[in-house]
Amino acid sequence: MNDRGFAYWALLLLGALALGNGLIMGIAPEPWFVRIAADTGPLNFHLVRDVGAAYATSGIAALWAARAPQFRGPLALTAALFQGLHGAIHVFDVLAGTQPASHLLEDFPGVYLPTLVLIGIAVHALRRPVPVRT
Repeated sequence: MNDRGFAYWALLLLGALALGNGLIMGIAPEPWFVRIAADTGPLNFHLVRDVGAAYATSGIAALWAARAPQFRGPLALTAALFQGLHGAIHVFDVLAGTQPASHLLEDFPGVYLPTLVLIGIAVHALRRPVPVRT
């Protein structure tokens, strides 16, 4: 069976991006914040690093899912869990009026699309389990 289809490459890409984002948030929170989130309120170094840790964890789960098809469903779902909750907070902020509606479109490529792809991969993998290699 060829394990290097869409799911493999998508998980590698999304995992590397999430891990990289998380590392940057941890190592250089101020430049990350100024570039990405300055319009959300004042900089909180601890919070940026905490969210960076969650991104790094999500990225590691996605990378692991790419390399271990027998665990792809649960690992992709784990990666999607943080991403989905993070996206839900963004939607809530818009609905609550603390962020402009334009954020929904601005956040789509970096927040919502990765979540949707991860959920799709997880659902597909959980519906069609891959046999464990011996």
